Amino acid sequence: MKTIKQTVEFNSNPEDVYNALMDSKKHSQFTGAHAKIDNKIGGKFEVYDGSINGTTIELIPGKKIVQKWYCETEGWPEGHYSTVTFSFKATKSGTKLEFVQIDVPDEAYEDISAGWEEYYWKPMKKIRE
Repeated sequence: MKTIKQTVEFNSNPEDVYNALMDSKKHSQFTGAHAKIDNKIGGKFEVYDGSINGTTIELIPGKKIVQKWYCETEGWPEGHYSTVTFSFKATKSGTKLEFVQIDVPDEAYEDISAGWEEYYWKPMKKIRE
């Protein structure tokens, strides 16, 4: 198992970046895919038309999101969940997001790591800037 660590800057406040990830409508808007997110601790979520799903285990609005996360992709064992943590910090120009995903299967590491950049950070920056 491997760990992904990424840092991304957005020209938007932490609350807006947090809401892009935790609001079903806003999430669907930046990904272009259906999202259903129960925005509470213990709430279930399905994003990218259900190919990614899991449970939210910690929420601090505008500051932190922690989720158990499953992805239907090659190299990802059925029933295996990783843990993702999004931490948001206000900066002069907007938000610094520190992202960590632990327990990523070795076989899926490259695709998942690149996927965060391609399918999350890039489209979120386009909407936020």
